[in-house]
Amino acid sequence: MNKNKYKLLWLTNLISNTKESYFVFVNELKTIFRDRGVVIILVIAPIIYPLLYCAIYRNETLVDVPIAVVDASHSKISNELLRHLDASPDVKITNTFNNLEDAKQAFNERKVKGVVYIPADFSKKLNTQQQATVAVYCDMSSFLYYRSMMLASNYCVLDMNKKIQLERLNAQGITGENSTIQANPIPFEDNILFNGGMGFASFLMPAVLILILHQTLFFGISMVAGTSREENRSHNLISSKFNRGVFRVLFGKAMSYFLIYLVWIFFILDVIPRIFNLPHIGNLMDIYQLMIPFLLATIFFSMTISVFFPNRETGMIVFLFFSLIILFLSGISWPMSNINGFWRAFGWLIPATHGIQGYIKINSMGADIHAVKYEYISLWIQTAIYFLTASLAYTWQMKREKIIRET
Repeated sequence: MNKNKYKLLWLTNLISNTKESYFVFVNELKTIFRDRGVVIILVIAPIIYPLLYCAIYRNETLVDVPIAVVDASHSKISNELLRHLDASPDVKITNTFNNLEDAKQAFNERKVKGVVYIPADFSKKLNTQQQATVAVYCDMSSFLYYRSMMLASNYCVLDMNKKIQLERLNAQGITGENSTIQANPIPFEDNILFNGGMGFASFLMPAVLILILHQTLFFGISMVAGTSREENRSHNLISSKFNRGVFRVLFGKAMSYFLIYLVWIFFILDVIPRIFNLPHIGNLMDIYQLMIPFLLATIFFSMTISVFFPNRETGMIVFLFFSLIILFLSGISWPMSNINGFWRAFGWLIPATHGIQGYIKINSMGADIHAVKYEYISLWIQTAIYFLTASLAYTWQMKREKIIRET
């Protein structure tokens, strides 16, 4: 009898708690969709941002970068080198000058992004089996211009080196396979993994997509909390008829954001990569497994921080200030091994750091959920920690607002 009574009491409490959480859940959804600013951040921004960023970087690589040449040699072999250089997809010879000073002026005026200089003794040195030089002046203000210039010039010079070596060996009577082996004793084979086209978007956009999820969710929750505080209605979810506890309030609010962003996970992390041909070799279920703790950790992290925002504009300041910092600390734009201990520890506290690392390993490198165990466990640890901090922050907020109302 007592056992049945205990089960009935437990069931009654469960139903009551579910009703309370459901009330908070529905109320939070109404709050979200009544506020145009929040709708822009939580609904429209997750659609517009990925499309906008991916469209900007859709070409991925630079082609036909304009360069100038100064051919002081005017020889057959220098003309051949320049033809090969112009035929490469990376650069295009748009200007030819007689001296370096004219080429320098064009470079300073940004008419060209680099200069190739072939000295007057280029052909003579090659014919007498001396070492000739080709000078390449690159625009280091942009690493993409530098990359295109160096790739094209290096590949063309290496190809010409091999051809000249074969001709010299043939002149010595060494032909066939023996000459090929001697001209190229250690063959170079270029195997580019996970980003075959060496595209900028394939490198950067997967990290940006996770950052969009993290930052829009953080800013949206901050706006809702700041608006409630401005209108002095934060206590409405806590002190009315159900006598709601802090855990039930957190659960109800968290589920409203969680369900909205489950849709955006599919759109941003699966649909967008397919539309723009970004890396998408990972298993979708593994991505969802990683994103569940990522979303929960981000939600509770945002709830914790948002308690200390006095108005809705504060979140925007924090949003703008930390976006680039978070991208930097994720280990994508700068190697994690080169980040010092303090900033690495600070980066561990941010859910986006583990979300970015885990997503890239799964979606760009084809790893499964077991291969990202460190990121997966870290996100669950963050979920537990930030749930507790959010509970403490909301409890403090309740007590503070109760004192203010009573006075």
